[in-house]
Amino acid sequence: MDIIVLIKQVPNTTAVKLDPKTGNLIREGIASIINPDDRHAIETAVQLKETHGAKITVVTMGPLQAIDALSEAMGMGADKAVLLSDRAFAGADTWATSYTLGRAAQTIGAYDLVLAGRQAIDGDTAQVGPQVAEFLGIPQVTCVAAIEALAADHLVVRRNVADGYERIRCRLPALLTVVSAINTPRYPEMKGLLLACREKAPIEIWNAADIGVTTADIGLQGSLTHVIKTFAPKTERQAEMLTGDTPTVAGELVQRLHSQKLV
Repeated sequence: MDIIVLIKQVPNTTAVKLDPKTGNLIREGIASIINPDDRHAIETAVQLKETHGAKITVVTMGPLQAIDALSEAMGMGADKAVLLSDRAFAGADTWATSYTLGRAAQTIGAYDLVLAGRQAIDGDTAQVGPQVAEFLGIPQVTCVAAIEALAADHLVVRRNVADGYERIRCRLPALLTVVSAINTPRYPEMKGLLLACREKAPIEIWNAADIGVTTADIGLQGSLTHVIKTFAPKTERQAEMLTGDTPTVAGELVQRLHSQKLV
């Protein structure tokens, strides 16, 4: 079995700060990590490798520093890694990103399964995985919480829904996006990290020409959406203290709640 895992390197913070002039995310001084959901995708691939036998290729798009994320994936058990790094990729929205990742998957060639995290913590769109599946023309199942069965031409998965779960039989090749409930990611092993650091490490860096794309289809030029303005919404809280004896205050509180249609 050949598995491709799509990952993203993201800022390690939930306290997002924006430059008031440019509206861009301030990344200086913030460490980068593998997107949490994507670590579960890597772990899923490694478990399949251990139980069924598989070759795992991890792919990410980003600057050269994203090699750190790929190295960690190698330490977790991936066999090969590809970094898509080219100035032409910059400014991509989810559409252009999905197109680029899809072309990379086609360039890799053989794959039975494509795995990705449900969504990234820096964008929260949950669009890239499904869009890659549409580009590749393969079935997709999102929010997968368990892989219950795997055969040569299909698999059975359990996906989370709002009021329970669904059990789905899906033919291969397919793309799955996974949620954190599916497993607990392992820590990288030293031998894998050392392998990623060697001169002949199985980490390749591809540019736009390597995957056969033109600048009109990728990055900012290939994006169907453009950010006009980014800002942090201002939030204000107002409090009012009710004073008096308990029955009076309770009655007034209930009256206020009724007037606001809260009870």
